[in-house]
Amino acid sequence: MSTDAIVSKVWSFCTTLRDDGVGYGDYLEQLTYLIFLKMADEYAKPPYRRDIGIPKGHDWASLLDKRGAELEVHYVTTLMQLGGRPGLLGQIFTKAQNKIQDPAKLSRLISMIDETRWVKLGADVKGDIYEGLLEKNAEDTKSGAGQYFTPRALIRAMVECVRPQPGRTIADPACGTGGFFLAAYDYLAAHPALDKEQKAFLKNATFHGNEIVASTRRLCLMNMLLHNIGEIDGQSTISPNDALIADDGRRFDYVLANPPFGKKSSMSFTNAEGGEETDELTYNRQDFWATTSNKQLNFLQHIRSMLRTTGQAAVVLPDNVLFEGGAGETVRRKLLETTELHTVLRLPTGIFYAQGVKANVLFFDNKPARKEPWTREVWIYDYRTNIHHTLKKKPLRFEDLQDFIACYHPSSRHARKETWHETDNPEGRWRKYGLEQILARDKTSLDIFWLKDKSLADLENLPEPDDLAEEIIENIEAGLNSFREILKGLG
Repeated sequence: MSTDAIVSKVWSFCTTLRDDGVGYGDYLEQLTYLIFLKMADEYAKPPYRRDIGIPKGHDWASLLDKRGAELEVHYVTTLMQLGGRPGLLGQIFTKAQNKIQDPAKLSRLISMIDETRWVKLGADVKGDIYEGLLEKNAEDTKSGAGQYFTPRALIRAMVECVRPQPGRTIADPACGTGGFFLAAYDYLAAHPALDKEQKAFLKNATFHGNEIVASTRRLCLMNMLLHNIGEIDGQSTISPNDALIADDGRRFDYVLANPPFGKKSSMSFTNAEGGEETDELTYNRQDFWATTSNKQLNFLQHIRSMLRTTGQAAVVLPDNVLFEGGAGETVRRKLLETTELHTVLRLPTGIFYAQGVKANVLFFDNKPARKEPWTREVWIYDYRTNIHHTLKKKPLRFEDLQDFIACYHPSSRHARKETWHETDNPEGRWRKYGLEQILARDKTSLDIFWLKDKSLADLENLPEPDDLAEEIIENIEAGLNSFREILKGLG
């Protein structure tokens, strides 16, 4: 069967199942279980003869000779059995459930997967099928999966700026479905001079992550396997533990991350009177500069602690991290002192599946301890003012960030040149601010912008009506989110 035919078949079957109320997320999970079992079956045969650890009677062959209710019961039993196994196998099948209630359609899905040799199928093909479904799932607002999906164009641009080197480790403490790992893998795999040892390191030892949501972790592990990262019979490098709880002592060369949006860390519980209460979670860590319930600030502190003294980070963070007082100011000052915070990319609204998000990318290099601050100047690229993106009609593309990458000057950061000039080019989007200028700002705010919003000044130059409507919705959503956070704080 041709590649295009496989892709078409996988997608069309998803459409069939949606009529039965099976969403993209549920379909993805069932694909994950079944493709994993099929690949394990292929690896168990010559020339591989690898033992994946799947018990006899709960393997791929056991699914092929059953139909109707017998198949459904056996499939559920198999999922439960495999969920208790050690290593990667157990993580793939943790809390696994059958979401396809029609045994006939389950049987058809098994037959469809059986027609393809998945091990021999190119990693790009397998990856494209899976990534496509992940993106579709993210678009489905009801599923809530958008919070785990960072626009691939943005991820690719971040990787192009950081330029990770072979033989070094890359971490993501909230890795979602593994988008940063895949982009970094593609970048490194294209390296012209990788030797055998470097290729083995890239496959098995480069990537390390945390993902506390079992279903999302499962998708991440499968996504990595299908892109040729890790071994089907190996150990998982994705931890189910909350990365913020404690410093596990490991240090990494790069951290690429988009920690979950949402300002507060909290948990809900039922009190003695039967009412619901919310308890804010604070992480009391000796290595943190400030104790706070702000999840974003905690992730920023944790990411810095994860880096080697020569480590580099690129992190997507919401606006509140740039201007919030109290703990926020403490964290920003310490970041400026202990690392070289060299670049901030201001992102437009309309690029994330979570509505109303105003975010930035912070690029910083960790440094050894010294008395003087390491940051001397911060370069800011404003890709927000007068920029209009929508998820459907005008999504963010990699090409849209080419000017930023050129300004970032990854080959030699110290050769950067401003595009902004007070008289010659006041509309320039690339501008630097000295440390003294930043420290003099109220609360050491990094929420810096200088461009005029043309839509406010020029009625002749208003965006298209649908773009304007989208922007209004984004702003209302952002305002509502802020009010919700205030209300939580008062409660």
